Amino acid sequence: MIAPSVLAADFGHLEREVQLVDRSEAAWVHVDVMDGRFVPNISFGFPVLRAVRRATTKPLDVHLMIVEPERYVARFAHDGADWVTFHLEATEDPLHCIHLIRESGAKVGVSIKPKTDVEALRPILDKVDMVLIMSVEPGFGGQKFIPESLDRIRALRAMADVVNQDLLIEVDGGISSENAHLLFEAGANVLVAGSSVFKAEDPEAEIHAMLEAR
Repeated sequence: MIAPSVLAADFGHLEREVQLVDRSEAAWVHVDVMDGRFVPNISFGFPVLRAVRRATTKPLDVHLMIVEPERYVARFAHDGADWVTFHLEATEDPLHCIHLIRESGAKVGVSIKPKTDVEALRPILDKVDMVLIMSVEPGFGGQKFIPESLDRIRALRAMADVVNQDLLIEVDGGISSENAHLLFEAGANVLVAGSSVFKAEDPEAEIHAMLEAR
């Protein structure tokens, strides 16, 4: 699956950009939420999420790059998120965060930064629906893919095959049609693409090309 990130969209024409994704072969719309604390940048919050929700019929995949995510996960689900992903590094109680997301009716995702060992996920791997592997440092768009991410994806897939065979592995950062095949081969299920989609001459063709790499 492909989940274009609206962080790279033209915010002056957000509805048009989201509707482009809506009619494409992309499966989800990815929404990056940054608070200026967990990551250096600030993106957007609930009003923009609600606007995106109105513009698409596709599932909204919300990636929270915020501290104390447990304070907000239920509200993001209430405002339209079908998937809510929090960072393992951002909370002292991941189990509580998982419980709150489940209780809200959304699917549960957990993300880790490039330097976080995938082994840190083992205690909760059977309790989540998806793991988001960051293949760049979170907080900025347009970064180059970190090649070592492929080994981390393979390690996570091997762990999931034992602990949680239904687990989805999502990857975010520096992804395009040029490296999509490597990520699918390593065991990824969902690729997040921002600049490579929204800055392309033909965004729908770029999404198609990524899917053709399977």
